[in-house]
Amino acid sequence: MESCCILCFKSLLPHRFFGISRLNCGATALSGPMMVCAACVIAVFVNAQKMSFQNLLRKPFLHVLPADDLACQEGKPDNAVDRTLDSRAFKGWIEADNPWTNDDETDNGEMTYVNLLLNPERYTGYVGSSARRIWDAVYSENCPKYPSGEICQEKKVLYKLISGLHSSISIHIAADYLLDESTNKWGQNPELMYDRVLRYPDRVRNLYFTFLFVLRAVTKAADYLEQAEYDTGNHTEDLKTQSLVRQLLHNPKLQAACPLPFDEAELWQGQSGPELKLQIQKQFRNISALMDCVGCEKCRLWGKLQVLGLGTALKILFSVDGQNQLSESLQLQRNEVIALVNLLNRLSESIKYVSEQGPSIEKIMERQISDPSETRLGKSSA
Repeated sequence: MESCCILCFKSLLPHRFFGISRLNCGATALSGPMMVCAACVIAVFVNAQKMSFQNLLRKPFLHVLPADDLACQEGKPDNAVDRTLDSRAFKGWIEADNPWTNDDETDNGEMTYVNLLLNPERYTGYVGSSARRIWDAVYSENCPKYPSGEICQEKKVLYKLISGLHSSISIHIAADYLLDESTNKWGQNPELMYDRVLRYPDRVRNLYFTFLFVLRAVTKAADYLEQAEYDTGNHTEDLKTQSLVRQLLHNPKLQAACPLPFDEAELWQGQSGPELKLQIQKQFRNISALMDCVGCEKCRLWGKLQVLGLGTALKILFSVDGQNQLSESLQLQRNEVIALVNLLNRLSESIKYVSEQGPSIEKIMERQISDPSETRLGKSSA
């Protein structure tokens, strides 16, 4: 099933519409040595040099940071986003805010464009206490792991989603890892994948849960997504994009493999439902804000893109009414659609890694643990 997803995405994501996104990584306070992270605004795109968006935009604007600007950057230069592009091909666009995320989507006049193909989600050398403190803050302050029986279903959903996203990010780091810096050799780090994810059954389960949650959101919004405008100013390209979106949404294997991870129609019911929804929404907004404090620019780029995608999935599934029908008032912004589809792609690739390589990695690592004299594969850097 995840292989089916990946085949669809390989055809879909290189197209122009799904290559551009608007992300704002402004300053956010974090207590301790890392007090406030620098502000920057990022928009991402694929094949920038060939794009034209004159038909998309209400108001043009462009702000390109210099290539050597390492604001919001910490660690090795490899952490910096590659901003190679033809800036003459670009204009911006205006969106409404997503209530589930912290970013201000209004036009603030600060925008730069980044080629995702030049900035893949992988190991960047971002290590140390600051990296750990971000995730510690996410879990301890916003989705604590409550003892059994002391947490409602809605809060369990939030914890599982963040854990699943965390697992997916860890898998992509381990799957595309700098094995030898002197020779620039890249490859898989099975030890890291085992230490971060595979040795913890709950993390693997939460990865699958998050994948099914996002897939459920995409299929739930299928009618909306099918009718959405995928307009980049290139009519032929846009028709092809819309056709590929329909192929993804109506793929029978995808639909058959999408059981309900929970019944979203049962959430937010009862007297405390509206208040609980606002509480969960506030917690997720806090998580979104913490992504601004990630010290590695590339990590922040992918973290914010995927958190926006997860916020969009929440927006879709928690907009259902008591009859399990999507609210007619639901409106998705261009940026939300892009983030949602990119997130589903990242999760499907993570599931594929786990299902295809997980068993063999577990056997190797368990054998090495039982016999410490055997050489362990890879390094356990962050």
